[in-house]
Amino acid sequence: MTHGVHSRLAKQCLGTALNGARNMALIVQKYGGTSVGDVDRIKNVAKRIQKTREEGHSLVIVVSARSGVTNELIARAKAINDRPDTREMDMLLAIGEQETIALTAMALHAIGIPAVSYTGAQAGISTDRVFTKAKIQQINPKPILADLKAGKVVIVAGFQGINDEGQITTLGRGGSDLTAIALAAACKADKCEIYTDVDGVYTADPRIVKNAKKIEEISYDEMLELASLGSKVMQSRSVEFAKKYGVVFEVRSSFNHNPGTIVKEEVAYMEKVVVRGVALDKDQAKVVISNLPDKPSSAATIFKALADASINVDMIVQNVAHTGGVDLTFTVQRDDAANAVKVLPDVLKKLGGGEVKAFDNIAKLSVVGVGMRTHAGVAATLFTALGEAGINIQLIGTSEIKITVAVDRSRADQAQQAAHDVFGLGN
Repeated sequence: MTHGVHSRLAKQCLGTALNGARNMALIVQKYGGTSVGDVDRIKNVAKRIQKTREEGHSLVIVVSARSGVTNELIARAKAINDRPDTREMDMLLAIGEQETIALTAMALHAIGIPAVSYTGAQAGISTDRVFTKAKIQQINPKPILADLKAGKVVIVAGFQGINDEGQITTLGRGGSDLTAIALAAACKADKCEIYTDVDGVYTADPRIVKNAKKIEEISYDEMLELASLGSKVMQSRSVEFAKKYGVVFEVRSSFNHNPGTIVKEEVAYMEKVVVRGVALDKDQAKVVISNLPDKPSSAATIFKALADASINVDMIVQNVAHTGGVDLTFTVQRDDAANAVKVLPDVLKKLGGGEVKAFDNIAKLSVVGVGMRTHAGVAATLFTALGEAGINIQLIGTSEIKITVAVDRSRADQAQQAAHDVFGLGN
């Protein structure tokens, strides 16, 4: 055979291979704890993976610990030590996802699909050195891509990574979402699907607001606000990551094949909807510092101390007290309230005075929508609805696309329903 014929055949084969590659997609799928809650559900996930693979796609699967496992491990740790060491907590909590990746691989093997499981470390997920709340610094996808090229389904433990000292770290609650988004970016995936126990993002929590509606498409910014304000569908850091790297993803249910909610860059038509959804976060506490000396550096010193203790602060209100000092009120996650009260007395002593108290009986209610930027009267409408329902507002915070209020936790569900109704989100 002549060199020219060899050359033409090589080009034809290459063209065929490239066309086949174009028809195949690399898809990252993440399955949450309820989706892999027991053996039967893991088998169902394996069947869904099989169906997608039979369509000719390559798959990276990210899984969470089975539903309830992480809470059980935390309870065991606290039964032994009520303030367990964070390094040892990460060593313990990483077990949950490692169980799931192995079981999922076994379920795929049982139906004849080649699969390999990876811990976060084996998947090349490098993090900083902060235990229990680590941030991803980089991902080396070469091992994953090599196994994909060999025709295997790669199953990665969500929620975990490894730091530069070789220590196991975890990414905080909801970290499996972040793992999936980050892997989609690192592997340049064509699609990212987040499977959970709900079939998309709703205008409010459908377990509380019975007339809540599923949203077909939502912008990164709206999803980020809803996630950070208490929506349990997605973890906020994963949405931030998706926005930064332009990862379009879809939130879907693993229990049906219905279309989900696509999260993407904002487009013009989205601004026509004034309010997109209502979020409620009951895991909040209010910290009140009274009689703080009125000095330029006081607030900076306080919030730096809280930041050094890895305590995130949200709503902040400062006013001058009748004594001439300053009263400073802010909200934190409920789990951080006790730590804030522990950290601040020494800081206040250095500042020359002040008392600190925490109240964990509040909830944050937020209305979110990119359309709020161009529509007046949203705050007035919300405040009127809550007032007519007899619900007192304790704190108010605003941004370009959200309004947040702190209310008594015992009235939180009623407040969410009132806000949902007044903006017609159930129509």
